[in-house]
Amino acid sequence: MRAGCAAAETWFKACFPDAGARRSECLERIRPRLEIPSVFRFRSAWSAFLIVLVAAFAAQAPTARAEMRNPDATDVVPNAHRPASGHRIDLTGRKVIGKASYYANRFAGRKMADGTRMDPQEDNAASKTLPLGTKARVTNLETGQSTTVTIQDRGPYAKGRIVDLSPSTAREIGITRHEGVATVEVAPITVPMPDGSVKAGDAARER
Repeated sequence: MRAGCAAAETWFKACFPDAGARRSECLERIRPRLEIPSVFRFRSAWSAFLIVLVAAFAAQAPTARAEMRNPDATDVVPNAHRPASGHRIDLTGRKVIGKASYYANRFAGRKMADGTRMDPQEDNAASKTLPLGTKARVTNLETGQSTTVTIQDRGPYAKGRIVDLSPSTAREIGITRHEGVATVEVAPITVPMPDGSVKAGDAARER
């Protein structure tokens, strides 16, 4: 096979001795037509640069628009606006009256709805309807004592109760193991909104 190819190449060169020169001459003639003019190479590079620049700007635009729309925005807790099953989220900031109870000791250290651990000595509290992260004033209507809590969990699920307090917070407003439950007023101070802004509640407006 290789011998046949070599013989064919020898015969071709013998018959057409100037074929190689003609091929080189043809290539020299058409080379300028095959090359891309430098001006077009420059325009192509500039176009590619513009495309990259526009893509980078487009990626940053949503964040910039969000910051311009909500200059006072705060971080929203995941699922903050998902109420307890069978209830609607309350974004009104209005105060409500109902029964308050407090966490039993067995709930200490358990994960709450916002992902943090329940601490019996902190101001964590549970509500079925207020957004997680809400700051609220809780007043014992029987003693007149008040304290501030942060809604971090969902509950209580006993009928007629509107808030669960940590044991230390319950003691601050006069709810002890002996009483167990008291009638309270829950007045929101700040309510996180779905768009990241914060709404002033009744307690803030009364100050």
